[in-house]
Amino acid sequence: MSAYVLGFHEIDKTLLTVVGGKGANLGELSSIDGVRVPDGFCVTTEAYRAAVERDPAISRLIDGLSGLRADDRTAIAGACAHLRAAIEGLPIPGELERDIVARLDDGVAYAVRSSATAEDLPSNSFAGQQDTYLNVRGPADVVRDVRRCWASLFTDRAVAYRIRSGFDHRAVMVSVAVQRMVFPVAAGIMFTADPVTSNRTVVSIDAGFGLGEALVSGLVNADTYRVKAGRVVERHVSTQTKELYAAPDGGTRERPVETARQNAQTLSDEQILQLERLGRRIEAHFGSPQDIEWGLDGGVFHVLQSRPITTLYPVPVTHDGKNHVYMSYGHRQMMTDAFTPLGLSFFLLLDECLGRPPMSVAGGRFYKDMSHELSSPMTRAVTLKSLGQVDVLMANALRTVMSRKDFARSLARGKASVMNFGKGGPLPMARQYLKLAREDDPRVVPELIAQNERSVEALRQAIAGRSGDDVFAFIFEDHRELTDIMFEPRSVAAAFLGIQSANWVNKHMQAWLGVKNAADAIAQSADHNVVAAMGLELLDVADVVRQCPAMAAYLERAERDTFFDGMAGLDGGDRVRRAIEDYLHKYGMHCSGDIDITRTRWSEDPTLLVPIILGNVKNFPPGARQAKIEQGRLEAERTMTELLSRLSGRKAKKAAKHMSRLRHFIGYREYSKHACLQRYGLYKRALMEEARKLVAQGLLESPEEAYFLSLEEFREVVRTGRLDHTVITERRDAFEGYQKLTPPRVMTSDGEVISGEYDTGALPEGALAGIAVSSGVVEGRARVVMNLEDADVREGDILVTVYSDPSWSPLFVSVKGVVLEVGGVMTHGAVIAREYGLPAVVGVEGATTRIRDGQLIRVNGSDGYVEVLA
Repeated sequence: MSAYVLGFHEIDKTLLTVVGGKGANLGELSSIDGVRVPDGFCVTTEAYRAAVERDPAISRLIDGLSGLRADDRTAIAGACAHLRAAIEGLPIPGELERDIVARLDDGVAYAVRSSATAEDLPSNSFAGQQDTYLNVRGPADVVRDVRRCWASLFTDRAVAYRIRSGFDHRAVMVSVAVQRMVFPVAAGIMFTADPVTSNRTVVSIDAGFGLGEALVSGLVNADTYRVKAGRVVERHVSTQTKELYAAPDGGTRERPVETARQNAQTLSDEQILQLERLGRRIEAHFGSPQDIEWGLDGGVFHVLQSRPITTLYPVPVTHDGKNHVYMSYGHRQMMTDAFTPLGLSFFLLLDECLGRPPMSVAGGRFYKDMSHELSSPMTRAVTLKSLGQVDVLMANALRTVMSRKDFARSLARGKASVMNFGKGGPLPMARQYLKLAREDDPRVVPELIAQNERSVEALRQAIAGRSGDDVFAFIFEDHRELTDIMFEPRSVAAAFLGIQSANWVNKHMQAWLGVKNAADAIAQSADHNVVAAMGLELLDVADVVRQCPAMAAYLERAERDTFFDGMAGLDGGDRVRRAIEDYLHKYGMHCSGDIDITRTRWSEDPTLLVPIILGNVKNFPPGARQAKIEQGRLEAERTMTELLSRLSGRKAKKAAKHMSRLRHFIGYREYSKHACLQRYGLYKRALMEEARKLVAQGLLESPEEAYFLSLEEFREVVRTGRLDHTVITERRDAFEGYQKLTPPRVMTSDGEVISGEYDTGALPEGALAGIAVSSGVVEGRARVVMNLEDADVREGDILVTVYSDPSWSPLFVSVKGVVLEVGGVMTHGAVIAREYGLPAVVGVEGATTRIRDGQLIRVNGSDGYVEVLA
C-alpha cells in the first residue's frame, strides 16, 4: 500500500484524516451493493504534507494567514493569490508522480476533485470551498490539476470560511480524488430529506441535462421532483436552453439544448423512483440523510458523491411507528440556546421528581412531545389556548399540523400532561384559586415569598460543608423540596390568579369601554414583582457608583477574577463593594439563559453587570428607582380611576375586584422561576467545588469541563476518580455544532419543520408582524443586542433581541421600547415591559436580522407590529 495513493476499494470512513471527507465517502460508497461509483483513487494528505507543508517558503506563507480578519477581503485576496501561485509552481516528488501515473489508464478522462479533511463531515460540510477539474486527459494534466487542487485549499472563500468558523489553517489538509469521468445525459443532486421543510420522508431531486456542474454553477434551472414512499408527489419541469458537456480535447463546453428537449421532463417517473430507492440505500448505509450527486450514463445511475445534510435539525427518536409532534420548550422558557449535557440532565430532574415522562432532547435543546395533548379534543383546546398566551406562532404551527387529517389521525395517544399540577392533581389548586379570588388578601404573596426564603436559607446551611458523593445525593433529594415549592397549590393558584385577572381586565375593558390592553397600565409597579425589582434595584447600585468617580473608572477596567479585590484602597471602594454584594446576594443567581445551570451566573462574574450599571449612571439621575416606582404606581391608579368612573353598578364592582386582584397577584407570576434559580445558585456552587477537586486530581483541565458530563456521570467520576477524557472532547464538539443550529418552534417525527403565520392583512405596508404585548407606540433608535454582556444602550433606544429572560430586566430599565423574536403575552419579557410601561412587540420573526442596529423604528405595542422608518 502506497503512503501517497489509495484506491477507493482500500478506503473507508476510518481514513478520514488520510483522504478527507469526500475521499472517505467515496470509499464507503464503493462498498455498498447496488451503488455504481466510477472507479478511482485518492492522493492522500501525506502527499500534500510532503509536497506542500514541508516546503519552508510555503510554510511561512501559511503561517502569515493567521493574522487576517474574515472581513478584510483585500488582504485575504493578496495573501491567497501569492500562496496559490507558490503551490502551483511546486515540483511534485518523483515517487508521488510515479504512483499517480501508475493508476491512470491510457485514453481515459478523469475528474480531479479536492477532498479536504474538514469537508463533507456530519457537523460541517465546507461544500464548494475547494476546486474540481473535469474531463482531464493525460498524466501531465492530471498531475497539474492535483497541484491546483492543493492550491485551492487557499482560495479566498476557503480561507475566509475557515477564519469565520474558527478552523486553524494548518488543521485542515487536502487530499485529491482522481475518478474516471462519466459523460451523463442527465445529472443532478438528490436530498434524502426535503431541504426546504426538513421532512425526512420526502426525497427531493434536482435534475438537468448534461453535466451536473451546470446546476451547481446556476447555468441552468433544474427540474425538481419530490418523492414520498415510492410516489412522485410533486414535480416542476423547467425550461432548459443550455447544457454542459465534456469536450473531446478535455475540459467542458456549453451548448444549446435542441428545441424538442427544452421543455421535456429530464427523468422519467420510473427513473425518479429508481433514484429514490438508490438514495434510501445510501442513507441507510451512512445512517443519516444525505446530499447525493448523481449522473445518468448509459441508462445507469452513477453516484459521484454523498455527504451528510448538515443543515437539518435533529429529530427525537421514536420506536412506536406513530406520528409525533414536538414543541420547543426553549421558546416557552425564553432560552433557545443549546444546553450543555450537565444543564440538560440537571433540568430533567424536575420532570423526574414530578413523576412526568422526561422531555425529548434534540440538538442540545428540550422538545416536548405534544401528541397526547393534541390527540384529545379537550386537552387540545386547553393546550392551544394556553400556548397562544406564550407564543402565537407556536400555537398556529400546531393548528397547521392538526389541519393535516391523515397525519393527525395517526398521532400517538397517551396521558396528557397539560393538567399536571403536581401532587394531588388540579383540584387542590382549584380550591386555593377560588379561596384566593374570594378573599383577595394582599398578605398571601408576601407569606409565600417568606416561606420560600426560609427554605432557601435552610438549604444554604444544609449544603455547606458537604462534599463528594454526599453533595450529589443531597441535591437529588432537595429537588423534591424544590418541586414541592414550585407546585404548592396555593403558590400555583396565586400566580394563576394574577394572570387570569389580567386577562379578565383586558377582555372586559375592551368589550365594555373599547379600551385595549387596559391591564398593561394597571400592572405597572405592581406588588412583589421580583424581576421588576431586580432591574430597578440596580439603579440604586448606580446611585452609589455615581457618588464615587474613582469606582466608575475602576469598573470600566475591572476583571472577573479580581473584581472585588481590586476595589480595596480606592475612594468609595467599600461602599460600592457592599452595594454590589448586597445586590448579588439577592439576585446573583440570575444570568442570561439561566435555566441551564452551567451558564455563568452574575455572582460568578459580576463584570456581566458592569455595562448596565455604568449605563444607568450615564442615563439616569439620582433616585431614579423610587421615581420610576412612583410614576408607575400613579399611572396604574390613574388608569383604574378613569376606567371605573366610566362604569356603574355590577360592572364597576366586578371590574374593581379584578383590578385589585391583578395588583395583588400579577407580580407573583415571576417568582417561581426566581425560587428555582435561588436553589440553582447554591447547587452550582457546591458542584463547581467538586469540579475544582477533579482539576486538582488531573482528571479535568478546567472546572467547566464538567459541563460536558451528565449529572450522573459527574457523580460517578467524583466517586471513582476515573474519566475517559475523549467523552469531554466529543461532547464539546457536538455542543459547538448544536449552537450553530436554529431550533424550530414545532417539528414532526418526520423531521418536518412547521412554521406558524400571522394574519398580516391589516398591517401597514412593509411592517414586521408580531404580537402586541405591552401597549403604546414609540419611535427611537434600534439597538440590536445579541448578548446581554455586550449591551450598550442609551436613553431613548429601543431594544431588539432574540429573547429575554428575567436577567434582561435591568436592561429594560434603560430603554423605551422592546422588540423580541420569541415570546408571547405572558412570557417574561412581556410581563416586565408592561411593568415598566414600555411598548413591546414580540414574536417578530428574524427581527435581529431584518432590523439593523441604529435604524429608526416605530414599535406599535397596541396592534403588534414594527415599522422601519426612513
